[in-house]
Amino acid sequence: MGFWALNVDTVLVSLLMGVVFLFFFARVATRASTGVPTGMQNFVEWIIEFIDSSVRGSFSAKNNLVAPLALTVFAWIFLMNLMDLLPIDLVPMLATNFGLGHFKVVPTTDPNATFGLALSVFFIVLFYSIKVKGVGGFVGELTLQPFGKYGLPANIFLEGVNLIAKPISLALRLFGNMYAGEMIFILIAIMGSTWAGFSLANATLFSSQVLLSLGWAIFHILIITLQAFIFMTLTIVYLDMAHQEHH
Repeated sequence: MGFWALNVDTVLVSLLMGVVFLFFFARVATRASTGVPTGMQNFVEWIIEFIDSSVRGSFSAKNNLVAPLALTVFAWIFLMNLMDLLPIDLVPMLATNFGLGHFKVVPTTDPNATFGLALSVFFIVLFYSIKVKGVGGFVGELTLQPFGKYGLPANIFLEGVNLIAKPISLALRLFGNMYAGEMIFILIAIMGSTWAGFSLANATLFSSQVLLSLGWAIFHILIITLQAFIFMTLTIVYLDMAHQEHH
């Protein structure tokens, strides 16, 4: 495996969710009207207004890329997270009919996917940091902050750690929360494997499994939305920091 591992299931589901996002928004955009909006148009407009208010609240510079990027990040990650609400063994069971012995249906439980997303944001941040501040300004920020020229080694260490921590924290936060959520679904599902004939104990265990699955699924809706929102918000904040010049 290693760094260059390519998980085909992660790639396929990620691309599928991206196509769903683009198709849905493009369809609503082409059918949008100034009259009484449909339910789908209302929903899309609400999402766009929510993203727009988030960008205006966290991004102080002017860049026409930030809002579309924030919308893409939020919607795409939300849809990938949403796959976790499918029955944990449904898609893998269907995949076995096509000769696939393993299929991971939630891309964000794969660190390759979360690190790919985080590194993409990181490279965009680096690009705008150099574009706005220039190479000299960017290097000066890494070497002269916060202790000035006499604290050069400490500056490089502190700013370097701060810079590298951004993609790592983005990737691991999303991966860790989604992976933990999936593991809880698996543990709840294992409870049903003890069902072997009717008895009071088995009936109690089965009822507990149903209630726990329902409760965790409802709570998990909040988690998958929150993780998409956090990733989007940090993306906006990091881009805002990239556009700020330190004097």
